[in-house]
Amino acid sequence: MKKNLLVMGIETSCDETSVSIVRNGKEILSNIVSSQIESHKRFGGVVPEIASRHHVEQITIVLEEAMKEASVSYEDLDAIAVTEGPGLVGALLIGVNAAKAVAFAHGIPLVSVHHIAGHIYANRLVKEMEFPLLALVVSGGHTELVYMKDHGQFEVIGETRDDAAGEAYDKVARTLQMPYPGGPHIDRLAATGEVTVDLPRAWLEEGSYDFSFSGLKSAVINTVHNAEQRGETIKPEDLAASFQESVVDVLVTKTLQAVKEYPVKQVLLAGGVAANQGLRTALTAAFAEIPELDLVIPPLRLCGDNAAMIAAAGTVLFEKGHRAEMNLNANPGLDITLYNEW
Repeated sequence: MKKNLLVMGIETSCDETSVSIVRNGKEILSNIVSSQIESHKRFGGVVPEIASRHHVEQITIVLEEAMKEASVSYEDLDAIAVTEGPGLVGALLIGVNAAKAVAFAHGIPLVSVHHIAGHIYANRLVKEMEFPLLALVVSGGHTELVYMKDHGQFEVIGETRDDAAGEAYDKVARTLQMPYPGGPHIDRLAATGEVTVDLPRAWLEEGSYDFSFSGLKSAVINTVHNAEQRGETIKPEDLAASFQESVVDVLVTKTLQAVKEYPVKQVLLAGGVAANQGLRTALTAAFAEIPELDLVIPPLRLCGDNAAMIAAAGTVLFEKGHRAEMNLNANPGLDITLYNEW
């Protein structure tokens, strides 16, 4: 590997406009994130058209700020890594076209990155990855268990069959009349409550590592509506604690089951819901009982969408010889296992 390999990362898959400069796939020189939460909060969720317009307004500003903070020029860059998908197609297009414009104008190689691969590689910015490993990816749109034998090799052994965990958190928060994004509010409220409400856990068929949170979400909504009809009061903090207990129980249990079947050295937590304190605490406690396994949990600043994780993943892909062409397009349904063919 070239000494001091510099890669620019660009991430615009949803409602954060982010540009980062990362050295050797591990050292963050800059990681600028422009959030749109305040713009979407009044709608109770991300509005794709509004997200796209904000990306158009912010991408050049964020890009210039990332370059300035890292104290580098375009001549110093070895590659530009950009999120190709999955995500909101309009939002993705802003980042893809910005990356292509910069790559073309300065003659810099272009690398396309899968968004979830980026979340997994956020952990490499904390600690070197040891293979084989297992990644628990938990975000607003994804809940997956990914087995990796080596860099850039992804085998999805479990995924959500309906609602992702983060999506369930947001819908439950809306039911409890909490503002968007709901996940952090539920997490904080759960810490003050007690598990007093009996809620379901979807284990699915024996041996399955897939997830399902739709039934749990519906159970919470029905519990609230039934209580209202009977004139009863349920403590929001207790309902939040009960809901979070159900989600975390399934996530941790299935992860523990997977490490018994797959010979892994390391377990990584990844995705926006990796910021959830209840999940972080439960995983830490569970894997404290398995000292031979290394559990890596990223800091809060690297859990949400950011460009440093895209640059980290892009560095590995660049080293493996992956290059994107100038006809690169946004791919909202991009399959992470496609990387295994490179």
